[in-house]
Amino acid sequence: MPELPEVETTVRGLARVLDRRRIDRVEVNRADLRRAFPQDIGQRLTGARVTGLGRRAKYGLIHTDRQDVLVFHLGMSGRWRIDPAGADKHDHLLLTTDDGHRLALNDPRRFGSVDLVREEELAAWPVLAAMGPEPTDLEPRDLQRRMKGRTAPIKQLLLDQGIVAGLGNIYVCEALHRAGIHPKRAGGSVSLERLNKLVPAIRDVIGEAIDAGGSTLRDFASPDGELGYFSKKFAVYDREGEDCACGGKVRRFVQGGRSTFYCPKCQR
Repeated sequence: MPELPEVETTVRGLARVLDRRRIDRVEVNRADLRRAFPQDIGQRLTGARVTGLGRRAKYGLIHTDRQDVLVFHLGMSGRWRIDPAGADKHDHLLLTTDDGHRLALNDPRRFGSVDLVREEELAAWPVLAAMGPEPTDLEPRDLQRRMKGRTAPIKQLLLDQGIVAGLGNIYVCEALHRAGIHPKRAGGSVSLERLNKLVPAIRDVIGEAIDAGGSTLRDFASPDGELGYFSKKFAVYDREGEDCACGGKVRRFVQGGRSTFYCPKCQR
């Protein structure tokens, strides 16, 4: 699944060709992805000018001068293709700009979504309103408050979008390793001193992944087709049985239906 850095990479790639451009044509090639496309998407977007692009957690945001915001989620296998060489049966939404660029939302597994939300309603839109702060805006004391009294493992709590928005499995594993925190430790028991190490680790691992263009996992690609390279820098993720930098061995176990990778020597 494309995680936050991949979505940020996608949004930045789209901005290069879509920001300030007028959408001249909208083509919808099927009725739905994870849920139905807005029925009036063609009417509301055709002729609209893009006024900016952004991201909230793992959702991309395309703002228009009609005060409509196209909100997209890439699901498990989604990506945007810019000026594709040919048609693909998995190109479900196509936008053509006034300068001739074509942008195709491609999603073979169709777990993604596309919504149109009014600008003034965006903050209160239920999907976004329920989210916690972005990882880059997180503060140690705020995280401590959000986890206070919670006995669930800290790894599971960090994946809770109501506590922190947009964190995914890969980057939680990496951040916990950098901070030396065992993924099974109860979230409410982690001291402020240790959270003072964890929060910068979260920011750093996300920032480095964005700088590297996302992770080379499965079929994710940025809009220009370039894959990210952050996966080459993983310290523990997908490295079961390999040596940790501390001299320990990376281990794996299943936690909440997802693989957790950690080092029992340096994570306590």
